[in-house]
Amino acid sequence: MKVDLQVRGLLFDMDGVLMSSIGSVERSWQRYAESRGLDPDYAIHLAHGRRAIETVRTLRPDLDDATELRFIEDLEVEDNEGLVVLPGVKELLASLPEGSWAVVTSATERLARSRMAHAGILIPRHFVTAETVQQGKPHPEPYQHGAALLGATPADCLVVEDAPAGVKSGKAAGCPVLAVLTTYPPETLTDANWRVPTLAGIRANADPSGRIQLRFDSTD
Repeated sequence: MKVDLQVRGLLFDMDGVLMSSIGSVERSWQRYAESRGLDPDYAIHLAHGRRAIETVRTLRPDLDDATELRFIEDLEVEDNEGLVVLPGVKELLASLPEGSWAVVTSATERLARSRMAHAGILIPRHFVTAETVQQGKPHPEPYQHGAALLGATPADCLVVEDAPAGVKSGKAAGCPVLAVLTTYPPETLTDANWRVPTLAGIRANADPSGRIQLRFDSTD
């Protein structure tokens, strides 16, 4: 299905949308779990798509959460092996007007900036990170905050996500949502308005008023 869409801004999740860092994530959480006497498989499963602060609070509520967050953050920042920019990402970001898009991630800002810089992805003017919200995905706060940073209403911002929790967050915020089928099976992302295999087929053009015309083929 061909889709033509006009928006004021785009809100991108980072991991699984702009890049893949799954190897780093899983290795880091395995090391964390082993150092804290936890089941690595459970820790890895719990960590995907969540803020690290929430994960460490669940895994080791008896420990100081700020200390634990710093420890896992250090592990992830140090592990850049296998970071991969996903198809179409650099081209799409280069076609968007400056200040018209933001990254909305469950990662800390330090980790997000480190990964994007290492991967060679354009650093946005606007970030929503683990530190800038009280409630992480699937709560609507991250994407509501992202729209506010762009000076737009949620309904005028396209959320681009790869995970069910992120899709739910975007929809709850009142945004249209495009799901990228890079991480989860299609049947888990049916709440999204549209689904695409990658960002490679998306074309973006901005008009003089600042509105962005998007064209892509949805699998739905």
